[in-house]
Amino acid sequence: MERLWRAYKFDGDLQAKEALIQQCLPLVKSTARRLYMYASPSHDADDLASVGIMGLLDAIEKFSPTKGASFKTYAGYRIRGSMLDEIRALDWVPRSVREKASALERAYTRLEQQLGETPTEMAIAEEMGVSIDELNAMLTDVSCTSMLTLEELFQDEEGQNVAHDYIADPNHVSVEDTLTYEETRDLLADAIEGLPKQEKLVIGLYYNDELTMKEVGLVLGVSESRVCQIHSSAVLRLRAQIKKLQDR
Repeated sequence: MERLWRAYKFDGDLQAKEALIQQCLPLVKSTARRLYMYASPSHDADDLASVGIMGLLDAIEKFSPTKGASFKTYAGYRIRGSMLDEIRALDWVPRSVREKASALERAYTRLEQQLGETPTEMAIAEEMGVSIDELNAMLTDVSCTSMLTLEELFQDEEGQNVAHDYIADPNHVSVEDTLTYEETRDLLADAIEGLPKQEKLVIGLYYNDELTMKEVGLVLGVSESRVCQIHSSAVLRLRAQIKKLQDR
């Protein structure tokens, strides 16, 4: 990809730019398929892909090979970032769902602090005053917010996403932002280790292996909706565990 990028940027080869875009389209489409479940019901994967292409074009213009990241890595974060910005800008999630997500997060955090260990589903349900089935229904309801919640673990005090800047250009961010990213990364790694086995597996398959929720379900032999519940629970646990680790 860098060869095509150089041919376009340094030689003005528009055919090289078109070829580069074509090579990146599978990345755009796969990212859209993974993120569209968090977008407004009026948006689908094709709508997000269109937004992602704008991020790709921005990456082509702004990429610098001297900054440490490969073009594919840089473009991936620009594509993903443009889609997440679009999802946030729509702000379509009902207040009732956000309130439910906040209530769940508080319950996970309280139990994590009280018990000093990862709470069971039963303990969480009892803390919320609901049955296991009702808890799972709540986790399904808030699944549209859980992906953005995980992203926000990497924001600095001004709400800027440190991870995107750091990965794109680790040599050209402030010392403070570098420390914020590295400390949060280490805390997140420790928190993931503390997850129940199935939740850890879902996080790994979704974020590291970049499978869709449906594909994760096929791997685990469960429904897509069950994967969404497990993912929501995992994100809530991660936030609770990171808060506990930060308070030490």
